[in-house]
Amino acid sequence: MDLAVGNIVTGKVTTITKFGAFIALPEGKSGLVHISEVAPTFVSDVHDFLAEGQEVTVKILAITPEGKINLSIKQAMPRPQRPGRREAPARRTAPTPAAPPEPAEQTFEDKLKQFMSVSDSKQSELNRYIAGKRGGRRRK
Repeated sequence: MDLAVGNIVTGKVTTITKFGAFIALPEGKSGLVHISEVAPTFVSDVHDFLAEGQEVTVKILAITPEGKINLSIKQAMPRPQRPGRREAPARRTAPTPAAPPEPAEQTFEDKLKQFMSVSDSKQSELNRYIAGKRGGRRRK
């Protein structure tokens, strides 16, 4: 298997340090999983998540010109679905004028007129909003 950035490969944990873990990869290479890439949660001690000799699936994040390979365990994991997650409620926006239904074939000029009409309407609505933010009074 070719070791290239973005590939997901399997390797064995060879050494655990306070800043991460070294992983033996195919083709006799090795790479480092930084402590921030060990798990999707906070990791204070890598030993809590990994053990020497453990087989892990990793994603290759980068390969430096010197041949160092940066790896991630958490990016190789499938993203968990959050239970009970709802979509955010739709934002309330001011109603925009309804555009007339488009005929099957509109000329460029017709499309331009329609765009300008909608654009002018939105611009006047924006101007009214800004005037309201200024207190609505104008100096004489």
